[in-house]
Amino acid sequence: MSSKSIALVTGANRGIGLSIATTLANDGFHVVIASRSGESIKGFDNVQMDVTSSQSVDDAFALIESKWGIPEVIVCNAGKTKDTLVMRMSDEDFADVLDTNLTGAFRVAKRATKGLLKLKKGRLIFIGSVVALLGSAGQVNYAASKSGLVGMARSFARELGSRGITANVIAPGFVETDMTAGLDEKRRSEIADSIPLARFSNPQEIADVVSFIASNKAGYITGAVIPVDGGLGMGH
Repeated sequence: MSSKSIALVTGANRGIGLSIATTLANDGFHVVIASRSGESIKGFDNVQMDVTSSQSVDDAFALIESKWGIPEVIVCNAGKTKDTLVMRMSDEDFADVLDTNLTGAFRVAKRATKGLLKLKKGRLIFIGSVVALLGSAGQVNYAASKSGLVGMARSFARELGSRGITANVIAPGFVETDMTAGLDEKRRSEIADSIPLARFSNPQEIADVVSFIASNKAGYITGAVIPVDGGLGMGH
């Protein structure tokens, strides 16, 4: 069993998730990375977890709890996109993104809650998006999934607050990741021009806010949506 508090980060094998995992490890947490592939990320304990399967989520938690202990900080970061204009978006495209981004986060947070109630403390941290409340052309499914996280997190906050468990949403804007690297220069320039700080963020800037919410300093913050978007959403 680990002597450190355990933090579980889903979808943390690259990008924002890996930055979050690295930062929490530097903060002194015993970090467990969960990914669908279960690939081994150097310096971390790794588990295979498919957030679209309740059985897979349950198996991963059972393994973590038996080997290292109950995760106290849960970062629901696993997500996907299937962007296309609504007239071309199939029912499957819509359902698939919601199943990973929204229902997947529900499966993880629900299973985590069993342990958090025993600990009588904990942090549920959901990685949302600025598009949750702004909307985004070509992302009806993604925006709906990220918007759903807000209502879900706030309901967790109301249900679990009396047990010392907080639930919050971090809402990034445009971040320098593999996903945004695929944008052409003209589109990148247009996006940057729409952001008051006139640039994309980097994954570390998201991780730093997760670090704060996971810390004792944020013990009285729950049910919040915390934008990390350079002013793009103006608090939405």
